[in-house]
Amino acid sequence: MNKIKHRPLVAAVVLALSALSGCAVGPDFKQPDAPAVQGYTKEPLVTKTAAADTQAGEAQQFVEGKDIPAQWWTLFESAPLNAVIEQAIKNSPTLEAAKAALRAAQEQVAVQNGAFYPSVNASLTPSRQRVTTAVAAGTPPLFNLQTAQVSVAYTFDAFGANRRQVEGLEAQAAQQRMELEAAYLTLTSNVAAAAVQEAALRAQISATRKIITSQEKLLVILQRQYKLGDVAQADVLAQEAALAQTKATLPPLQKSLAQQRDLLTALAGRFPSDELDEKFELSQLHLPQQLPVSLPSNLVRQRPDIRAAEEQLHAASAAVGVATANMLPQLTLSANIGSAAATLGSLFTSGTGLWSVAGGLTQPLFAGGELLHKKRAAVALLEQADAQYRSTVIQAFQNVADSLRALQYDADALQTQAVAERAAAKSLTIAQRSVELGATTPQTLLQAQQTYQQTVINLAQAQAARYADTVALFQALGGGWWNQSVDRPDHVATAAP
Repeated sequence: MNKIKHRPLVAAVVLALSALSGCAVGPDFKQPDAPAVQGYTKEPLVTKTAAADTQAGEAQQFVEGKDIPAQWWTLFESAPLNAVIEQAIKNSPTLEAAKAALRAAQEQVAVQNGAFYPSVNASLTPSRQRVTTAVAAGTPPLFNLQTAQVSVAYTFDAFGANRRQVEGLEAQAAQQRMELEAAYLTLTSNVAAAAVQEAALRAQISATRKIITSQEKLLVILQRQYKLGDVAQADVLAQEAALAQTKATLPPLQKSLAQQRDLLTALAGRFPSDELDEKFELSQLHLPQQLPVSLPSNLVRQRPDIRAAEEQLHAASAAVGVATANMLPQLTLSANIGSAAATLGSLFTSGTGLWSVAGGLTQPLFAGGELLHKKRAAVALLEQADAQYRSTVIQAFQNVADSLRALQYDADALQTQAVAERAAAKSLTIAQRSVELGATTPQTLLQAQQTYQQTVINLAQAQAARYADTVALFQALGGGWWNQSVDRPDHVATAAP
């Protein structure tokens, strides 16, 4: 009769636990909306940049919505660049560290998932005991006891504490996955930028050497004219000073080139003594003429740093749920079954069995405000993660806007520098002939030399800027990681739109 009377109560308890097992306290994470903006710049983006009749002078067209290839660096059509980036991806310790961090984060998710299941332990406890005869009359005071048990313990996830912990760890694993993609993007971008810088330095060194050769020839002419009495010694000395000044600009360029070679070698995962065989010239690089411009609504799904910040926000949201659940009752259930006997051979025989079942309900009542302040701290960290996410988004849009403006003005600057270089070259040629004929003063020649030297250097720098800022645009748009081959071991399964 008592059993029948208690059945409704037991059923009510089971239903209550079932209902609780389906909920999780704390905020449910919602993916942030994309910024409600239509473009990256205040004024409409030009569809095509200016063109110039020189190396890297092709007009570039901005194509909205065009997809980015995963191996975007191949658009520069440089076999040496492809080879160095391949070495960098293969040998980079930074990538290896990021891969290991991702594996560790994934294992942490698996560890926490284990809390959804009961823990089962088996034990065997042999012991030798002595008791007083006053306690156990008729029992030998010295005896052996063999105890074998299987214990089962389970904590009900009534308020979703464990589910929130798993949710947070999954978000952290997703964050590490995005950190890995960010490491790939940073590495490949750094190699491409370093290759462009090396090519620019080689162009400047080559131009400087040509200028030195030209000045040496002019010095010989002036020395001959000085012997004939056509020019003053001061003119010869001025040309010697100009030649020395030009030669003085060569060692700093050579130093920068050597350091750039060391940087590229290190990025490829090699020591400086094992320098790369690949070398880079501006003439060997192709300037991509069609440039993708992702829609602003898609950028937040394409940038690895934004995705990482989003997962950090997700983890912080789950942490609030964990802190909230820790303030609520905890329900546990444990059971033991086993056998105890004087000898091992007597275990599990009739009369040696033992068992116990226990349940526990724990409600925190007072902890000096510890649990409350932990929850408040979790809420504050959630607000911090939200602010950091918004800051990352703004920074990303700024990167794209900066790159687009740079590419537009790079083309204008190169066009102007190409005109200036041709004009300076003509002026220098005229000045050289005039001095040879004695029709003008050497001071005019010196000015023409200085002007030409500066325009040649400026032209090389303007050419390199177009390549470098094209690399920067690909990096700012996310680098096309979502188009990676699924055969890659650490391929990101979650694709961007």
